[in-house]
Amino acid sequence: MGGVVVDDGVGGVKAPDGGWGWAVLFGCFVITGFSYAFPKAVSVFFKELIREFSVGYSDTAWISSILLAMLYGTGPLCSVLVNRFGCRPVMMVGGLFAASGMVLASFARSIIHIYLCIGVLTGLGLALNFQPSLIMLNRYFSEKRPLANGLAAAGSPVALCCLSPLGQVLQYRYGWRGGFLILGGMLLNCCACGALMRPLTAPKKAENSGIEEAKAKLLDFSVFKDRGFLIYTIAASIMVLGLFVPPVFVVSYAKELGNEDTKSALLLTILGFIDIFARPTCGIIAGLKWVRPRCVYLFSFALIFNGTTDLIGSQSKDYASLVVFCIFFGISYGMVGALQFEVLMAIVGTQKFSSAIGLVLLVEAIAVLVGPPSAGRLLDYTKNYMFVFLLAGTEVVLSALVLAISNFLFIKKKPQEADAAVEAGEVVGELEQLKTAVHDEHVHNGGVSPNPETSL
Repeated sequence: MGGVVVDDGVGGVKAPDGGWGWAVLFGCFVITGFSYAFPKAVSVFFKELIREFSVGYSDTAWISSILLAMLYGTGPLCSVLVNRFGCRPVMMVGGLFAASGMVLASFARSIIHIYLCIGVLTGLGLALNFQPSLIMLNRYFSEKRPLANGLAAAGSPVALCCLSPLGQVLQYRYGWRGGFLILGGMLLNCCACGALMRPLTAPKKAENSGIEEAKAKLLDFSVFKDRGFLIYTIAASIMVLGLFVPPVFVVSYAKELGNEDTKSALLLTILGFIDIFARPTCGIIAGLKWVRPRCVYLFSFALIFNGTTDLIGSQSKDYASLVVFCIFFGISYGMVGALQFEVLMAIVGTQKFSSAIGLVLLVEAIAVLVGPPSAGRLLDYTKNYMFVFLLAGTEVVLSALVLAISNFLFIKKKPQEADAAVEAGEVVGELEQLKTAVHDEHVHNGGVSPNPETSL
C-alpha cells in the first residue's frame, strides 16, 4: 500500500491506456453519476409520496437508505457475477433491473411497493453497473489510471447538478408517477454504457489459464491476507461514518440560521460545482511520477483536509461562513472521491480488484447505514448542528490517521521501491511493444527476420 502494484492486467493483457479505453471512461462517468446522484434525486419526490400514501418523512427516507444499502451491500454478489460472466452482460442486465424498478414504482399502490421497486430492484441494478464499470476502468488504464479515476468520479457531481433540477421539473409537469416513468427510461442508458465495456482480448497462451483462474476463484478472499487491504478497509469504514453527513445536513443547518429555502439549497449547488473541478484536478496530481507511488498519503491528506473542514465549519454562524465551508468541503470531498478507488486499485492490483471492491463495499454498507442516522439522533438529542459536524469531522480525521500511521508502521514496501517498481513496469511495457513491432515486421516479410542482408 505504500506503492503501486505493477501488473499486466487480467490474463496477461497490458492496459492500453487509451484507445477504446476513453469510451469505457465515458461509460464509467455516466454510471458513476447515476449511482451516486440517483438516491439524492429521488428525494425530490418525497413530499408527493408523503401526501399520496399518508406516511411520514422517516418512512420515505427509507427509500434512499435501502437503495444505498443495495448499492454497497451487494458488492460480493457483483464480484461473483463479474468473475463468472464478465462485466458487459452483468451491466446490461443491471441496466434493465434499474429501469424496470423505476417503471414498476410508477404503478405503486403503497410505500412498500416503492421500497421493493426503487430500493431493492433499482438499487440492485445500479450496483450491477457501478462496480463492473470501475473494474473495466482499472483494466483499460494503468499509467493514466489516476486521471481516469478522477474524470470518472466527476460524473457524480455533474449528475447531481442535473438530476435534482430535472426531478423537480418532472414532478411539477407530470407528477411523481410520470417522473418515475421518465427516470426509468433514462436508466436504460445504463445498458448502452454496459455495451461499451468491451473485454480485452487475452493472448492465446494466457487465455486458458485466465479462464481456469476465473472459474476457480469467483470471490477471492485471499485479499484479506494483504495488510494494505485490511488497513484500507478499516480506514474506509471509519471514513464513511462521517463523510456523507455534511451534505445531508448543511441545507437544514442554513435554514436553522434563518436563511430562505432557495438560498439554503444553493449551498449544495456551490458544493457540487467545486466538486466537479476538484476530482479531475486531483486525478492529474495523483498521476504525477513522484506522487503516484505515495498516493495513499495523498489520500490521507485529503481525508484530514475534509475532516478539518467539518470541524471548522461546525463554528459557522452565518450564511457567508457556510458558503466558505461548502467551497472547501467541495475541494476536499472531490479529492476523496477521486482517490478512494485509485488507492484500492494500487493496493490489490487488477486481478484481485473485482473481489476486493466487492468486499470493501459490503463492509462500507454497514457504516453508510449507521452514519447519517446516528448523526440525526445526535441532532435530536442536542438540538445543535455544531455537534453533528464535530462528530463527522472527528470520524474522517480518525480514518486518515489510521490509514497513514498504519501504512507507515506496518507496510514494509518503501516509496523508493515503489518508484523502482513503476520504472520496471515501464521498461516491461516498452519491451512488450518492441516484441510486438518485431513480430509484425517478421510476418510482413513473409516469416523472414529483417536484417541487412535479407532486406536487400
